[in-house]
Amino acid sequence: MLVVLIIACEVGFWVLLAGGLALRYLAKMPRLGAAVLLCEPLLELVLLVASAVDLKNGGEPSWRHGLAALYIGYTVGYGHYTVKWLDRHAAYRLAGGPKPPGPKYGKARAVHEWKLWTRTLLGAAVALGLLQGAIRYVGDAADTGSLQSWQYVALRVLGIQAVIAASYTFWPRKPPAAQPQEERAAAERRSRL
Repeated sequence: MLVVLIIACEVGFWVLLAGGLALRYLAKMPRLGAAVLLCEPLLELVLLVASAVDLKNGGEPSWRHGLAALYIGYTVGYGHYTVKWLDRHAAYRLAGGPKPPGPKYGKARAVHEWKLWTRTLLGAAVALGLLQGAIRYVGDAADTGSLQSWQYVALRVLGIQAVIAASYTFWPRKPPAAQPQEERAAAERRSRL
C-alpha cells in the first residue's frame, strides 16, 4: 500500500507540475497555475502521515518506509528548485520569455554544483531525521535494520554528489572555442526549436 502511495505521489508531483505550467503558459491563467503548483507539498504531507500511521498501526519497518523518507527528503531539498527550473524553461519555450540562466563552464559551474550539493545535504538531513525518528518511534519492538540501511543510502547519495561537485571544481569544463557570429546565431535558432 505504501509503495503505491509513493508512486502515486511521484506521478501526482509531475501531473500537478505539468498542469500548473500548462495553466500558466498555455491557458494564460497564471494565478490558477500558481495555485496548482502550490498544492504539490500536500503530496509529501500525505505520504508522511501515511508512513507514520502505518508504523503506528504495527506495520513492520521496511524498505518502503525508507524509500518514503528519501522521497520526502528529495522533495524538501529539490522540490522548489525543480519547479522553479521547469517554470523558467516553460516560460522560455511556451511564452517567449528570456532564456533561462545557467552556468555551463568554469568556476560558475563548480559553484552551481556545490549549491546542488547543499540541496542534497538538506534532503539527506531531512531523510536521516525522518528515518531516525521512525527508528526511535518503533523502538526495540521491531527490527529497524532496513531503516538504518536507508540512512546509509542517504549518506552515499550525499557522497556521490560531493564527488560530482568536486570534479567540477578540480576539472572545470572549458567553453568551446569561439564560433563565428553566423554559427552562433544558427545554433541559438536551433536551440529555440
